[in-house]
Amino acid sequence: MILVSVQPGQEVMATLKAELQARGVTNGAIVSLIGAVEGCAISTMAADDYSKDIVTEYEEPMELTGTGEVKDGEVHVHVVLGRQGDEAKAGHLHWGRVEHFFVNAYVLAL
Repeated sequence: MILVSVQPGQEVMATLKAELQARGVTNGAIVSLIGAVEGCAISTMAADDYSKDIVTEYEEPMELTGTGEVKDGEVHVHVVLGRQGDEAKAGHLHWGRVEHFFVNAYVLAL
């Protein structure tokens, strides 16, 4: 099990990719992510056209949990984000900015 810890001042996806590349992980399972971000972009598919990605950016603190995979060196993560008012948002994570919190990713290399 590999722990990748994204710290204040880092971006989730870039940090995951760089750290896994440095450790030689080209394929694996991202078993769990946990933490919080202060801003992010997630996407979901359009109901009338699965090939269209609808990307939404958020600039607010949100709790984060998720899973994903590493395939041929590319990191793919799906998340559920909790925001004020006990509301959840979910989708494919494009970027997540950590300013005051952390995001820990637990990865099994294949």
